[in-house]
Amino acid sequence: MGIAELTRNAASVLPEGGLEAKLKLGRPLRVKMGIDVTAPDVTLGNGVGLARMRAFQDEGHIGVLIVGDYTTRIGDPSGRKTERPIIPPDVIDANAQRYFEHASTIIDPERTEVRFNGEWLSKLDFAEVLRLTRTTTVARILERDDFAKRFAANEPISVSELLYPMMQAYDSVAVEADVELGGTDQTYNLLMGREVMQAYGLEPQVALTVQYLDSWDGTGMSASRGNYIGLKEAPEEQFGKAMRIPDSLLDQWYRLVMQQDGVPQGDPLEAKLELARFIVRRAWGDDAARAAEEHFTRVVRQGEAPEEVPEHPLPAGTSVHLPALLAEAFGLSTSEARRLIGQGGVKLDGESVSELDVPRERLAGAILQAGKRRFVRLNEAA
Repeated sequence: MGIAELTRNAASVLPEGGLEAKLKLGRPLRVKMGIDVTAPDVTLGNGVGLARMRAFQDEGHIGVLIVGDYTTRIGDPSGRKTERPIIPPDVIDANAQRYFEHASTIIDPERTEVRFNGEWLSKLDFAEVLRLTRTTTVARILERDDFAKRFAANEPISVSELLYPMMQAYDSVAVEADVELGGTDQTYNLLMGREVMQAYGLEPQVALTVQYLDSWDGTGMSASRGNYIGLKEAPEEQFGKAMRIPDSLLDQWYRLVMQQDGVPQGDPLEAKLELARFIVRRAWGDDAARAAEEHFTRVVRQGEAPEEVPEHPLPAGTSVHLPALLAEAFGLSTSEARRLIGQGGVKLDGESVSELDVPRERLAGAILQAGKRRFVRLNEAA
């Protein structure tokens, strides 16, 4: 395969020549990657780094997948203007259970170690935490761009946020990483891993950062922003979201998602359809990809309801408040529901509805549509 394939789509490989030196060791390298489990989905954006892990695995190296069950309790401050909110432990645990399953659509499960960083971080006593803090300085931490900006603006930075890069670095100590993968916003954290490993008497890891995948809204794909496609999201959702990618981003998506150099010549629509097929096929197989495309053609391109529509019970009363019904049926917030109604994106049996309160008899048995791809049939069940 060669080093060119291992570093495909890499934004940086630090230090220069470091990966070549690691490969000359003549043993399987330990290639680490972690994703904080702040959301239940691993995204296609995360998949760019996972594809690099798979490339190393195909060459006989070991993938070490870090489930950040402990660090998620702090939250990675990378790129943040404010401290992340605390996520309840039960939500973290539920998200962590899905993590490996989703990542396994790309990586080789047989050549992957899955480690929860609570395994070692929860066991550090205060003296060991102090030892960890001695591996860097306040001045070094404030070199970090997001911390520097917040400090200059007199915005609060909690001590726990300052500890986060060191905790992520300690993960590399615990698993004795040879290479760590991450997005470009992780460069500081990955280089901190090198410093901390050296302070603990270990050979420093190589930091390999990958390019970020831009979403349909032109910003980096992020589970926290909601502008993402999950690696194991429902096939019709994956397909429909992929079709929202603007033509201007097709080249990037072909390179980062499909690992192909450039978009084939011809109709951009066909190129986009092939991209959507690839995403669904990789996660769910050929049959699901065909069904998702048929669903997209029928529901979005032809404006028809899907053949099978789930049923949803009507609430009691002679009049139904439509935003509340949309929130209950589709998981929207009431403000999102109101906005969608105002934009003409809510339909009953194919006809746009603009009023907020609708007579119950008009709803009974009707197909309620929110946006282009969400449907329920309203019934009289209690």
